[in-house]
Amino acid sequence: MNVWDRRARPAGIAADLGLGAVFAAVLAFWASRIAGSWGGGYWQFGCAAGAAVCVIALVRRLDRSRAAVAGLAVAVAAILAARFAHLPAEPGPAMVLGLSVLVGSAVRTLPVSSACAIAAGGFAVVACSLLSAHASSFGVPAVTMLNGAGWLAALVAGLCPRLLAARRRAAAEKVRRDERLNLARELHDVVAHHVTSIVLQAQAARLVTRRHPEKTDASLADIEAAGSDALAATRRVVGLLRDVDDAAPATLGPERLSDLVRRFDGRGPAVHLRLPEGEGQGESVWPPEVTSTVYRVVQESLTNVSRHAPHARSVTVSVTQDREVVTVEVVDDAPSASARHHRRGGYGLTGMRERLDALGGTLRAGPRPGAGWSVLATLPLPARKRR
Repeated sequence: MNVWDRRARPAGIAADLGLGAVFAAVLAFWASRIAGSWGGGYWQFGCAAGAAVCVIALVRRLDRSRAAVAGLAVAVAAILAARFAHLPAEPGPAMVLGLSVLVGSAVRTLPVSSACAIAAGGFAVVACSLLSAHASSFGVPAVTMLNGAGWLAALVAGLCPRLLAARRRAAAEKVRRDERLNLARELHDVVAHHVTSIVLQAQAARLVTRRHPEKTDASLADIEAAGSDALAATRRVVGLLRDVDDAAPATLGPERLSDLVRRFDGRGPAVHLRLPEGEGQGESVWPPEVTSTVYRVVQESLTNVSRHAPHARSVTVSVTQDREVVTVEVVDDAPSASARHHRRGGYGLTGMRERLDALGGTLRAGPRPGAGWSVLATLPLPARKRR
């Protein structure tokens, strides 16, 4: 697959086809104006230079930086040629449009230093247009005003999406960072749980050794297994330690899924909770990091329902477990609404996805066929919990 195939998606190709049609129309219009006012073949140079910049703009996806530099170089060369050969002022409208596309695209996507250099190059072209410009009753030549307007439009078209994307990335990163800190603060609980188990088994082993020395090996094997579990659980959580500060610990407390559902059920649609059969509060048999993650996924999903699906009549929370995986699914029956689909994919789910990724799980969220919304999370169990 070549570079064009990788970078130019169908929507971009369609947009470029439309842009090419606009370029052709502007070139034809400008050629007729030059032919009418200057006569002869004066239109040929301007149209050739403008067409060259327009073609470069159409293939900018191959390399936006080089395309912008090439377009600016053609524009400067056209200005100098028009100045010394006494040709119509350059850049013309088609070239201005092509340069606007190149500069706007570069400002939007390139690294800051490259984007600033391209923007400065565009301003230099605006200044250079004074060399080939003809006097105007407004004091500023028309070609310079046209180029200045195109340059400003390119900056706005490039900077607005760039700043918006940066804002979204910053918000998403804050959510990820907060989720990592929450997990890091839960590390104390995870370690305490497993170390307590080891201590209890060690105490039991001492009693067994005194009364039944032949059972010492079995007791030591249990302690070794508990230590392995503690090490595995710690490794799964400790990798998320990032920039720990003095903020207050964030823990879930003793609440269980049934308590969470009961609270939500009183102020929203009816909630039906399905837990693994025969286990009641089934989450209690899982490792602490699994329990807290299941809780947080259900909590975030129910919060999204209350915020973004006010017309939902019921919500079903299903928690199932096989030998290797815990699956959590939260579905509602709210009527379809295109605007809601965008709101339901917020930053809360970004934090949940960060947590699940760290533990080897997956998260899928999206509209259901017909109506409603579904959040589906899968979380692998440690080897000893699969038995």
